[in-house]
Amino acid sequence: MRYHALACDYDGTIAERGVVAPATRAALARLRASGRRVVLVTGRLLGDLERVCPDLSIFDAIVAENGAVYVRPPAREPRRLGPAPPDALIDRLRARGVTPLVRGEVIVATSQPFEVEVMDAIRVLGLELQVIFNKGAVMVLPSGVNKASGLDVALADLGLSAHDVVGIGDAENDHAFLARCGMAVAVADALPSLREEADIVTRGGAGAGTVEIAEALLADEDALAPRPGRAEIEIGKRADGGVLSVPDRGSAILCVGTSGGGKSTIVTGFLERVAERGYQYCVIDPEGDYADAEPGPEGAAVSLGAARRGPTVDEVIAALSAPQRSVVVNLFGLPLEERPRFCAVLLPRLVELRARFGRPHWIVIDEVHHVLPRDWQATDAAMPDALTGIALVTVHPDHVAPAILAGVSLVLAVGRDPGATLRASAAALGVAPPEAAAIELRPGEAIAWHPREGGAPARVRVFPARVEHKRHVRKYAEGELGPDESFYFRGPDDRLNLRAQNLQLFLQVGDGVDDDTWVHHLRQHDYSRWIRSALKDDDLAEEVARIEEEADLGPGPSAADSRARIRAAIEAHYTAAP
Repeated sequence: MRYHALACDYDGTIAERGVVAPATRAALARLRASGRRVVLVTGRLLGDLERVCPDLSIFDAIVAENGAVYVRPPAREPRRLGPAPPDALIDRLRARGVTPLVRGEVIVATSQPFEVEVMDAIRVLGLELQVIFNKGAVMVLPSGVNKASGLDVALADLGLSAHDVVGIGDAENDHAFLARCGMAVAVADALPSLREEADIVTRGGAGAGTVEIAEALLADEDALAPRPGRAEIEIGKRADGGVLSVPDRGSAILCVGTSGGGKSTIVTGFLERVAERGYQYCVIDPEGDYADAEPGPEGAAVSLGAARRGPTVDEVIAALSAPQRSVVVNLFGLPLEERPRFCAVLLPRLVELRARFGRPHWIVIDEVHHVLPRDWQATDAAMPDALTGIALVTVHPDHVAPAILAGVSLVLAVGRDPGATLRASAAALGVAPPEAAAIELRPGEAIAWHPREGGAPARVRVFPARVEHKRHVRKYAEGELGPDESFYFRGPDDRLNLRAQNLQLFLQVGDGVDDDTWVHHLRQHDYSRWIRSALKDDDLAEEVARIEEEADLGPGPSAADSRARIRAAIEAHYTAAP
């Protein structure tokens, strides 16, 4: 399912003259039978709603008093979402002859033309209250309380994100909650201002319009599309001035290229924009690169796992139970050989979570060639043939499991020789390679190619991340880099083969090797080249390169001096935390 709930207004949307027709009631029942939830969002007082609609069990959750009261049927204990109205306000309005005057748990309601007396009373008493209109009704509520804030409470209780909800309404007070939903629908006889902002306007009015949307959700929800641009996430600007973007869910991105080419920059910026829009993401992070990922506007991104302790699958799923919380799964504390097994168990659980709640909206797998290698097969029956809402990051697309590449709709190639990268990607995806002329990418650029559409690749300037990608210090200081990322002290004529899989070992081995071996690598700038390509730390690489340039290349004291200077530079950048 793309949409997991319908949030609906009552009067003028599912009810006419206060009554829900049998056809509308039956349509809502079919929606609930499909596994979707139905949330009522109404301005009515709860007691008044029970009078006109005695059977509230047709709803999974009810937001009443225009966002100020919440109840979860079949319970009858309402939860107030704001303070009770002050007695001084009621007394003053009664003294001014305001009638009708209705006092709810939180709301105070009357009708036009008494809005002047209401606003004057609020001003004179110095109250922090707001006035909301609804087809002639005048409602007074605490500041910040409206149908959108009430819907947020209901969805959090149901474990749903507003991105996975279709909202339907007809009047002024429906603007806020419809704007919150992933799809906004106005019934045919809604106010003109609501129809103008809606993604869809039904053919029928009131109950008939709700039935229309319910049937569309059950028959072919993919036919219900938001306005262009509303459900898209931007990646960068094309050379022709247009914007490269992807659908918020129905896409899979392969970000591929040489080490140090900018893959992490693309992914970090993408995650920031995902978070800004309030989507939930889960990053599978084998090397601890995303521990400082940008949080969303409604909650923090939490990191699970540490340098010496790997996470568990159950704690990842538990952390994702809050719709507003994104999660970074740091696998750095797991041995290399255990990381693929962990990912093979976690991925089906994430797919199961999506099936139930629509979340996480995006799954990002870094170093995917390590955790889902070519011989991995999707053995879980619940795994879809083509997984979307996923971003895969790799240096070696040919080493990635074909099953996880099946849904890829966009390739972003970075680094040296992007043409060769595209050809390797095409071979891994099992499609014809594109015609790509030799091109040298500038920093911040990528080549975008849609492999299933057959179009030509295009140069794109990627929108940068607001916050520079922070380096995970422990990874390089104490962890275990893979064989292809480690440094090897070989010396002249390859007499040695001493592997340093982290900076701590690099310094230890570097102190112990003979002067000829040390100077051999110094002369060839091997140290700065390794730091730049494997550690992706341009600042440290530049500092070490200056030491390599300035060093006296003789043995003895000169070699000792360069060792000490390089050690000091590394320790200044990477001081391992306790």
